[in-house]
Amino acid sequence: MGPWRCLLLLPLLSASLRAQQQQFMEYVERRLTLLEERISQWHDQSSRYSTELRDFKNQVLGMLETAEKEREAMRLEEESAAVRTQNPAPPCVEVDEMLMEKQVATAKQRKNEKYAKLTDCSDTIASIRAMKILKRFGSTSGLWTKDAAGNSEKIYVFDGTANDTVYVFPRMREFTLFSATRKAARIKLPYPWVGTGHLVYDGHLYYIRQQGPFQVIKFNLANKTVVDSSVFPAEEQIPVFGLSPFTYIELAADEEGLWAIYATKEDEKNICLAKLDPTSLDIEQMWDTPCPRENAEGAFVVCGALHVVYNTRLPSRARVQCVFDVSGTLSPEDASLVYFPKRYGSHSSMKYSPRERQIYAWDDGYQIIYRMEMKKKLEV
Repeated sequence: MGPWRCLLLLPLLSASLRAQQQQFMEYVERRLTLLEERISQWHDQSSRYSTELRDFKNQVLGMLETAEKEREAMRLEEESAAVRTQNPAPPCVEVDEMLMEKQVATAKQRKNEKYAKLTDCSDTIASIRAMKILKRFGSTSGLWTKDAAGNSEKIYVFDGTANDTVYVFPRMREFTLFSATRKAARIKLPYPWVGTGHLVYDGHLYYIRQQGPFQVIKFNLANKTVVDSSVFPAEEQIPVFGLSPFTYIELAADEEGLWAIYATKEDEKNICLAKLDPTSLDIEQMWDTPCPRENAEGAFVVCGALHVVYNTRLPSRARVQCVFDVSGTLSPEDASLVYFPKRYGSHSSMKYSPRERQIYAWDDGYQIIYRMEMKKKLEV
C-alpha cells in the first residue's frame, strides 16, 4: 500500500476511534447514573431502617419501663398484703393517763441512781481519724445503720424525718450502687416515724412515733409485726438537740444495751439520758446530764458514756464537747475533746456500731462512715 493510501485511511481510523470513545463514555455515564441511583436508593433504605430501628428501640424501652413499674407495684402490693396477713390489726396504743403518771413517777424515782455496769467495757474514744463517704442518697435529713446487736450485713435506710417506708439493702455493695433503690427491699411500717432517732437492734426495729405523747414502737423485722409499744415516760418533751428540731428522742445502742437520749422543759438547757430494757421497753434508769442542748447536733453512747457532738466555729467541723459517763469511771483525760474530720454540713443522725467500732452518719444527704480509734480508760 502506498503512502497516499495510508493518508486516505487516517481520517477513517480517527472517526472510528472517536465513535468507540463516544460509546465508551456513554457506557460509563450510564453505569455512573445507575450507580448513583442505587446509592440513593441505599441511603433511602438505610434512613428508613434507622428510623424504624429507633422507633422500635423507643417502643421496647417504653414497654420495659412499664413492665418494671408494674413489677414494682406488684411487689409492693405483695409486701403490703403480707403485712396485712401477718399483722391484720396492729395494736393501737391507748394512752392511759393514770398509767402514764405512774410511769413518770417511777422514772423520776430512778433518776440519777448509781448505775450497775453490765459489761467490763474498759475502752473509750481516743480519736476519730478517718471517714469514708459512701454516696449521696435521699433527703438532707435521715439515717442509715446496721443491726447494732447482730452480725447481719444488711443496711437499713430511713429517708427523711417523717415517713413509713424503710429501705433494706442486703450488703454495703448494693447500697453503694448508683441505682441503689432497685436493689433494696422495702418495709412499710404500720405507723409513720418522726425524727431521725431510730435504731435496729437484735432483729427488731425500734422507732419513734408521735400521736399525742411520743411512743417507742418495737417492730419485728422477721415477721413484719409490731410486738410491743410504750409511751415514753417524760413530760413536756422538747427537741433533744438544738440544731435538730425534728428529733425528740434519740435511740442509741452500745456495748451495754439500749439507751434513749431526750430533753424536757423541766430542764430545757441540758440533755437527759435513760437506759431502756429492749425486751419490755421499760425505763430502767434515768439521768440528768450536764451536756447542754444549745448548738448540739447529735449524740451517741459508747461503753456506757454519752458523747454529745456540737457544731464548732471552724468551717465544716464538729467535735465531742461533752461526755457523761453513767458509771463515773471516766477520768477528765478520757473525756477530752474529740474532733470529727471535715464534713459537708450538719449531722442529722449518728449511729454507733459496737461490733465495728464505727459511726454511720447522715450529713446533709451524704452517708458517711467514721472510724474510731479506741484506748483503755485511765483509772479515776
